Amino acid sequence: MMTSEAFSRPTLDRRGFLGAALAAGVVLVAESIPTAAHAAAGDVTLTAGGISLLASPGGRLAIRDAGGVTRSAGSKFQIKDRVTGIHVPTGGTPTLSALPDGTPAIRMDYTFDAAAGPTNVTGWFSVGTSRAVLEWRITGADTLVADGFLFSRAIQAPTAPDDYIAITEWVRDARGGIPYEDTLGVAHTSTWGTGLHGLFLLDRSRQAWTNTTWVHAPGVADPAGGWTSRADFFFSETRPSATATIGRGRELGLELTTDRDFNLYESAGEQMKLTALVANGGAARSVELELWARGFDGAMLAATTVTGSVAAAGTWQHTFTLTAPAGGIALAEVVVRSGTDEAFARTSLAVLPPYAYQAGADSMFGVANYPWLQRPSAGAVLDLWERAGINLVRIAYDGGPGLPPAAFDARGIRHNIELQPSLEVTDAEAATWAADKLSVAVAAGAGYFEVGNELNRPFNTGVAAQAYIDKALRPVFNRRAATGAVVKLMNNGLAGMDKPWVENFIAGGGWDLIDAFAYHPGRGNFTPDYIPPGDNWNTGGDGTYWNFYGGLRQLKTLMAQHGQKEIWLTEAYAPTKPNSWWHDTYRHAAENVLLTLALAKAEGIRCVCWYQFHDSVLGMPQVADPDNVEYHYGLMNRDLSPKPSLLAYATAARALDQATFRGRLTFADPRTFGLWFDTPAGPAVVLWNRADGYLLNTAGQRTDWHFPAPEVWIDPWPTKTPITVPATTAVRQVDVIGQVRQIPVANGNVTLTLDGAPRIYYGLAPRTDSQGNHTLAGARSRRRKRSGTRADR
Repeated sequence: MMTSEAFSRPTLDRRGFLGAALAAGVVLVAESIPTAAHAAAGDVTLTAGGISLLASPGGRLAIRDAGGVTRSAGSKFQIKDRVTGIHVPTGGTPTLSALPDGTPAIRMDYTFDAAAGPTNVTGWFSVGTSRAVLEWRITGADTLVADGFLFSRAIQAPTAPDDYIAITEWVRDARGGIPYEDTLGVAHTSTWGTGLHGLFLLDRSRQAWTNTTWVHAPGVADPAGGWTSRADFFFSETRPSATATIGRGRELGLELTTDRDFNLYESAGEQMKLTALVANGGAARSVELELWARGFDGAMLAATTVTGSVAAAGTWQHTFTLTAPAGGIALAEVVVRSGTDEAFARTSLAVLPPYAYQAGADSMFGVANYPWLQRPSAGAVLDLWERAGINLVRIAYDGGPGLPPAAFDARGIRHNIELQPSLEVTDAEAATWAADKLSVAVAAGAGYFEVGNELNRPFNTGVAAQAYIDKALRPVFNRRAATGAVVKLMNNGLAGMDKPWVENFIAGGGWDLIDAFAYHPGRGNFTPDYIPPGDNWNTGGDGTYWNFYGGLRQLKTLMAQHGQKEIWLTEAYAPTKPNSWWHDTYRHAAENVLLTLALAKAEGIRCVCWYQFHDSVLGMPQVADPDNVEYHYGLMNRDLSPKPSLLAYATAARALDQATFRGRLTFADPRTFGLWFDTPAGPAVVLWNRADGYLLNTAGQRTDWHFPAPEVWIDPWPTKTPITVPATTAVRQVDVIGQVRQIPVANGNVTLTLDGAPRIYYGLAPRTDSQGNHTLAGARSRRRKRSGTRADR
């Protein structure tokens, strides 16, 4: 996919990150009970309010609740050395000691075998009210890998599976633009019955490197040498986000939830419940809670303020009731204030009615990766997929990430497979890989096997094409011929439409080995219909190589010369990295989703697999990362609420479900564009105008990557082009998020107002003239009205 820039940003973070708070040794502000310490027969015990630690010879550390019941037990701290590998202690000796400030502590000196070399690990464990602080200090060879540290723990008799929860905070960009979430830490949570919860809170930890035995606990460099790894454990009766705020003993925290999965409602007028949970890490205080919610057009849907009080180290919640709009989306912000302290959070609520899709196996609408983020449940995710029109998943196989093929079969959702080969293997190894992976594809019931992913580096050179044919594709093709397997083959989904690679692929005989051609039309700050000038496109991180329609037209030209293949866009994008000129704003993303899908349908694309469903990164789900573009590709926000992009995807899926493309419309104004589709509901016409050009996010002086993105409800298109068209009945306009507007007839005409956002119109009468041109009969454009200035390129 598109290369991501090494962007970083200053933020207005009033608290600082979790690591800073933990390093300060903050304890709960609730009334504390003095720590009691005891050592006997080699065991060491520390006790405080609601918690105790028991350390024993051999390295064992037990965390016990107020009743003395062990809830977590572990005995190891694992290190990784890039030369000698993984090392686990052979034992540990606890002693009663103290921290530099005099706080009673357990010291645990671990022992390792000789293979670990000069490694030394010492644990320091202390307790406060309902809290334990676990810290390990590590020294050793320079080849130790701090990101590879883990500690062991086994949760005793939990009543629900452990979970991995990201703790986030909303911040406002110091350089202007939209606010965004950043991560304060991650929590590994446990449950015992209905009244007792626990969590290990770390500054950073990968879910993918954590299991029922080990917790990933990366080390931080110590100025005095070596590394420190730290986790705080809390017993709690509230949500993890509130526990983190209270446990840090710092200021106010806020979390928003609703009464519906994904904050999605089915019809206008429904009562939408938005609950704000306020957590207080300081002394008891009165608070003011302010809500506003806006529609996609900026209309204020709700604005209210309530007051309440929050106990020290406590929580308070209030539920706001909003009325679901007739369509579209409500963008909400809640702010909690007390004196000079303030926290805020945002979310979105939307209306997406059910819809009965009819295209079945002919559907063009897919998703690019497995649903590995199955929140709130796998069933709920698949329900939403069906509601949005997703009919195919790119990757599904037994034992792979996400759901197995049977889960999709039960829903009638088609599924393919993509598996990654190496091009640096012997012929024998390549043949073995082909046999193994083809059998996986067949066992999965995959319709298509996409043999690899983005193996065309270096881009736009073609140098990797022959190795790919020899070491990956031809071995699979030969194995399929030998076994009689019926799965179809695709080339590896290319990063960008790499014309030199495709030309070398054809010259090397690859064209005859595939049933379908796959690529990923990465796109920068260009509208999807932009065709860059020339054909020597720059492949850098901000190069014109990363365009949608120009690359697609290149591919169609090559196919006209060498033979037609199904075209699959196995990853298509509209990333919303905040306040970045190269990436889409949330509003442009919705516009670009709809236009991308409409152009794909018009060009006969067999399937578009959208990358991806949720904002997140596999291995660290829902861990907010504003600087990582990979995190921002989803149709859904981190908190599982819908982006406008989700509604745009569903709008396209519904309009184009059984559509047949008739042709491009031509207009006297060369900057007005239209696509004509026949549908069961009559002609559907997609119209837009490029008076404001094809480049996005061009306002202001660009000195680096930063672009102060406007709020999503702000119309970014200054030029409005009225077009008058004959009509006998009212015309129905559907905008990018599915909002419907009836445009009345006046004197036998309707007047449509066009700009850079695509819209779908029903009730128009396109026709084909005697020269074969597709037109809207009698269409007349009037003088453009400008409400601002914009680069017109």
